[in-house]
Amino acid sequence: MTNQQSRRGDAEPGNDPARQDVDLTALLERLLAQAPGKTQKDLASATGISYPTLNAWMNRTRGTSRIDPEKLRAMVEVFRGWGVRTTPREFFEAVGRAAPGPSADEREARLLKLYRQLPEARQRALIKDAEAMLQVSRIT
Repeated sequence: MTNQQSRRGDAEPGNDPARQDVDLTALLERLLAQAPGKTQKDLASATGISYPTLNAWMNRTRGTSRIDPEKLRAMVEVFRGWGVRTTPREFFEAVGRAAPGPSADEREARLLKLYRQLPEARQRALIKDAEAMLQVSRIT
């Protein structure tokens, strides 16, 4: 049994049972190694993530399953800007989530146009439905 496998059932802080073969710490360590001269502090600064938070993820003392998807996307973009090849899928899978589909500008614009045409009560209902769909997608 590997060290990674033995941690899955532990109740230690920062342990996410949804982790797969590569958790966020392992992914970040690998990607930082491919970005010569870049540090955790550089990554934190470039993404707008506080250094203590990023460091806690790296030390596995803080859970990663609830990281804001925009923070995951920001890390992808920073690494790409540093010339490191990575994908959003790698980051989402590293925190135990299914990778979201691509967000094409046309689909987002269409959705926003439809949303703006709805009465306020229907807008609120649509937001609740979308939040519920997101919760279900995080569980499955």
